[in-house]
Amino acid sequence: ELARTPDVLLLDEPTNHLDIDSILWLESLLRNELSAFVVVSHDRYFLERVARRMLEISRLHDSGLFHVTGTYTDFLEARDVALRNQAAYRDTLAGLVRREVAWLRRGAKARTSKSKARIDSAERSIEQLADSRARSVVSTAGIEFTSSGRKTKRLWSGEALRVAFDGTTIVDGLDLLLTPGMRLGVLGPNGSGKTTLLRTIVGEITPAAGTIKRAEALRVVYFAQNRDVLDPGLTLKRALAPEGDSVIYRDRALHVASWAKRFLFHPGQLETPVSRLSGGERARIVLARMMLRPADVLVLDEPTNDLDIPALEVLEEALLEFPGALVLVSHDRHLLDRVSTQVVALDGRGGARHYAAYDQWEATRTPQASPKRDTTRASTPKAQRSGARRLAYLEQREWDGLEAAVLNAEVRAAAARRRAEDPSIATDSGMLQKRLSELGDLQAQVDRLYARWAELDEKQK
Repeated sequence: ELARTPDVLLLDEPTNHLDIDSILWLESLLRNELSAFVVVSHDRYFLERVARRMLEISRLHDSGLFHVTGTYTDFLEARDVALRNQAAYRDTLAGLVRREVAWLRRGAKARTSKSKARIDSAERSIEQLADSRARSVVSTAGIEFTSSGRKTKRLWSGEALRVAFDGTTIVDGLDLLLTPGMRLGVLGPNGSGKTTLLRTIVGEITPAAGTIKRAEALRVVYFAQNRDVLDPGLTLKRALAPEGDSVIYRDRALHVASWAKRFLFHPGQLETPVSRLSGGERARIVLARMMLRPADVLVLDEPTNDLDIPALEVLEEALLEFPGALVLVSHDRHLLDRVSTQVVALDGRGGARHYAAYDQWEATRTPQASPKRDTTRASTPKAQRSGARRLAYLEQREWDGLEAAVLNAEVRAAAARRRAEDPSIATDSGMLQKRLSELGDLQAQVDRLYARWAELDEKQK
């Protein structure tokens, strides 16, 4: 398309399946070479760096469209203001409707033109309020992974690993340790062996050299990039519930229709073949199946392909709350930056280097791999934060809600503690163990929230 020297370039999800070096190149091209383009993307860093006018199509907005001149961060700030204004108007309208309904119930008669006009106005207000309330409800996928509750400190370790594929060395001399709470991001160009490394961690590939130690009865749940685990001939119902009309999630039986609804499928889709579902729908099926299996280690290979931004935000929260170990391959830099506690980067020639965070890795890129940015036109949220010593917009929203999240988590932990200390279960070892495990999980969540609070507080100093 570029060879045709277009006046306007239209790009529909151009970053899907590109590695990060290629995305950085595309960002530079769009900022510096092209005068006009329109892009659809769920890559939030990409939008922040290249777009200067944002349009969102959503039923949340009265007209179905919301428009902002500015960056993605400007758009998020303006949308928050607009949605708060809509909510305030909805509250005002609800008060008016309550008064008008009370008037109608007193037996209002359309005997005069004035009374008839008021009745018509009341009916319009009732319809307007119902429409506004319906548009304000947005469904999101209910993603929440199940931890095994294992307390083992060393889940998986590899020493002096050499991993090869078809005679080509992928990594050589790699040391890796996975522990509860560790979230490892894996970076590298396409073809550098990221998936091969993940398959080695899962146990599908044996390393050419080195030693691997796994905790006894280690439970690893794997999200494969190619979705080949799904039989295209299955119906959605059988893909979600292979053994009947219900699934067991966290010791509770759920009907497949309810389980499907959690992942934004409606009952009419249950008999639809998997082959006719979109990439995003197939990704949600794989995530649903993963959630049914308690895990010590989650291994996810490009889980963000085909997911929209609301689903990405839910996935981020689920990964942050998972208490086990996580290994993640993704070209979604926002996800990597927010979720990863450390990063390992493959160079495709056998080398692998560890970094503390994604932005540390990007700072090491050569000018050829990551051209110098036009800082007058674009800057990343993280770059803005490091210079001005203030939180990026998404982090500020997280900070604003942290106090309430901590209080809620502490209330839940306190309730779990009371249940665990209930004298009536002292002789029921199974129930006692279950309640102690629940208490441990909730206390770990409280600890993570306090750690995140301290981390964000430190960034503002």
